Amino acid sequence: MQVVIVESPAKAKTINKYLGPGYEVIASYGHVRDLPSKDGSVDPDADFRMLWEVDPKAQKRLNEIAAAVKGADGLILATDPDREGEAISWHVLEVLKQKKALKGQKVERVVFNAITKQAVLDAMKAPRAIDVALVDAYLARRALDYLVGFTLSPVLWRKLPGARSAGRVQSVALRLVCEREREIETFVRKEYWSILAKLATPRAEEFEARLSGADGKKITRLSVGTAEEATAFRAALEAADFRVRSVEAKPMRRHPQPPFTTSTLQQEASRKLGLAPARTMQIAQRLYEGVDVGGETVGLITYMRTDGVDMAPEAVAATRSAIGKQFGPKYLPGVPRKYTTKAKNAQEAHEAIRPTDPSRHPRDVARHLDGEQARLYELIWIRTVASQMESAELERTTADIEAKAGGRTLDLTATGTVVKFDGFLTLYREGKDDEDDDEESRRLPAMSANEKLDRRDILTDQHFTEPPPRYSEASLVKRMEELGIGRPSTYAAVLAVLRDREYVKLEKKRLVPEDKGRLVTAFLESFFKRYVEYDFTADLEEKLDEVSAAELDWKDVLRAFWQDFHTAVEATKDLRVSQVLDALDEMLTAHIFPPTEDGTDPRLCPTCGNGRLSLKMGKFGAFIGCSNYPECRHTRPLTGDGAPEGDGKRELGIDPESGEDVTIRAGRFGTYLQLGEGKDGEKPKRSSLPKGLAPADVDLETALKLLALPREVGKHPEDGEPILAGIGRYGPYVQHGRTYANIEDGDDILAIGLNRAVVLIAEKQSKGRGGRGAATPGRTLGDHPTLGGPITVRPGRFGPYVNHGKVNATLPKSVDPEALTLAEAVTLIDAKAALSPSKAKAPRKTASKAAASGEDAPAKTTAKSAAKKPAAKSAAKKPAAKKTTKAASKGPKAAE
Repeated sequence: MQVVIVESPAKAKTINKYLGPGYEVIASYGHVRDLPSKDGSVDPDADFRMLWEVDPKAQKRLNEIAAAVKGADGLILATDPDREGEAISWHVLEVLKQKKALKGQKVERVVFNAITKQAVLDAMKAPRAIDVALVDAYLARRALDYLVGFTLSPVLWRKLPGARSAGRVQSVALRLVCEREREIETFVRKEYWSILAKLATPRAEEFEARLSGADGKKITRLSVGTAEEATAFRAALEAADFRVRSVEAKPMRRHPQPPFTTSTLQQEASRKLGLAPARTMQIAQRLYEGVDVGGETVGLITYMRTDGVDMAPEAVAATRSAIGKQFGPKYLPGVPRKYTTKAKNAQEAHEAIRPTDPSRHPRDVARHLDGEQARLYELIWIRTVASQMESAELERTTADIEAKAGGRTLDLTATGTVVKFDGFLTLYREGKDDEDDDEESRRLPAMSANEKLDRRDILTDQHFTEPPPRYSEASLVKRMEELGIGRPSTYAAVLAVLRDREYVKLEKKRLVPEDKGRLVTAFLESFFKRYVEYDFTADLEEKLDEVSAAELDWKDVLRAFWQDFHTAVEATKDLRVSQVLDALDEMLTAHIFPPTEDGTDPRLCPTCGNGRLSLKMGKFGAFIGCSNYPECRHTRPLTGDGAPEGDGKRELGIDPESGEDVTIRAGRFGTYLQLGEGKDGEKPKRSSLPKGLAPADVDLETALKLLALPREVGKHPEDGEPILAGIGRYGPYVQHGRTYANIEDGDDILAIGLNRAVVLIAEKQSKGRGGRGAATPGRTLGDHPTLGGPITVRPGRFGPYVNHGKVNATLPKSVDPEALTLAEAVTLIDAKAALSPSKAKAPRKTASKAAASGEDAPAKTTAKSAAKKPAAKSAAKKPAAKKTTKAASKGPKAAE
């Protein structure tokens, strides 16, 4: 008997079927050891000795592995084919050695890029030893991250109250977001005018041409900067005669993009499917580990953590065969395409992300997958197939037009692009983060040199330059990859940490730095600038890659880093808080004290009239205070985001119907709107602000629309009953009868239409009982490995939680429900079940009422106090569920 170690139970189940009865495949559930979360786990003074601690959650699994290995003929380590996978195999082997479980058995390491029967069997025929260089690279990376975190974070806690942590990669990613925000804040808009002539050929075919030159000088997009200049050009063109000076048509070829890497998959899934990087990786993991397709469990895609763009020859051949059968020979290039990556510091250790079998069409497997899995598989399939298709052939036509106006000569240019042969474009077009005007949608009419043209209209439009857009999660990943910061396995985790630390927030799918994040970045740039520089971080990543290639000793990398880093940290010990405040105040001036509309000094205290406002530090973080303290006690938050100050309210105007004041106010639960002050003891009309709507953006018109909620969207097409849209205690929703469906981030509660509302209602009803009190069924992670029965992650009244039968366990705040793995969920479930043994049974086929009621209480009690509670009492949640149902049936509830 051979014992095979993999990471996940899903992977173990699939591989066990492939290998047969001579093998026992056991899951380690990811990493089994880590550095303890205490100072001294990495000791630079002892040649960077690392003290490892077995995860208590993994101890039982390791005992099971050790017991299995003792009676086995050999041990095969088959974890993922990357640095982390190599590290997991190394950790398991080290623990087994410590337990003295190995009695001369042969230990082998195998890797496969896809979980298919052929790939697994081929890997078993080509075993190797553990790659020491890859393990060394892991050790170096883990030690660096530990040393930065555990050395720099305490400095932040002492000098910058409210800051939570700093990290080697996360701090650099945060700097990117903050720098972009500074660019936006300091951006000075510039006026410019566009001048277009609507012209017609002798055959009355109309087209547009833009002004591109005047009197022998070139005119660019920003050349015409005033209305007076635009008016003068318009007058000249209105009096001009137009003729075609020349027409030039140039053939062009557009080549397909390579198959997906981790980064490009995350970017495209964000653009086209609206998936966060962490969610994309979670779905891809499931597709990689195996899905039941027609009674056979098979991995549908290759390994999804990679920066390689090439494919195996047999995969290329299969892809070309699929192209020939589906699209015909003209869509197939004469020779296969071969790609090389352009990303900085790319390792290209693995293939690109591709379908394991290109002949497995998305429509054939869709019925075996859930919606997100099917869409992601389709995206990977079409990108892979398109990458081997023929190039698109286009023709770009440029017409040079002359306008004679008296003694002046003005030049105009018209362009258009025609697709002569669509090639790969018939299947796939890559998305963009910021869409521009697409010239492929325009084409020019036929015209020839010296033809006279008729003027139909002259259009002059005023424009203003726009600041660079904020990063989306996709564009930030792209920028990190361009700079060589981070690696495929780290992108999603870095973004999750920034949100978890409340350093950034997502608004309209764009990353906005929180004040806390800006303070941390300003502090690091002021006192640890070298360690948040892009080139320094990329150079360190390159050194780690050299370690993984056995070209550099990992401890040499640590020594070179630690010497200078330790000196920089020591230099801050005598740093006074006043020095920190002065540095941050200066760096964040544009953010904290933006210019006022009336030109007055933004630092002048509005309360005492002569004090100077500046950055102050308190017990709970930074704020703005007056220099005349304690005589003047004026304070405000770091930034004026439009939220009420002073007495806690700001007037927006008068409601024309009731004549009452409309105000925006600060309450215990956030900012809200209020109409009047209430009459005859009744509470006034109130409304919360939808997520993503900043108080500064709320005007009277928007406030009145929000106060008028709930509104009728329309009648349901099936029963004619009204569908309402409103804002409740859990955010914006649409309602049909007893079904309430939360609207998603991209939807506007004030503008959502009937079609979209019907879809949301239908989706909610399809997930479970649509009426009041129904628990959201959540997302299934898999079956419990020992008790059986599904484990799901669900949203709850007190936050997200995991459910297994009657056991509900609240997720810690640091855990992203979208990135939660089955192994993590099992650990939470087992820990909670240990506190309530009466619940720890295999779930019955019919879900219990306790589970269906929806959520677990917040995890604020200690394990000791929880264990003292009678199990029956902790399970009794029916009254709470009824209360919640009753509250929900009342409809919207304002934030205050």
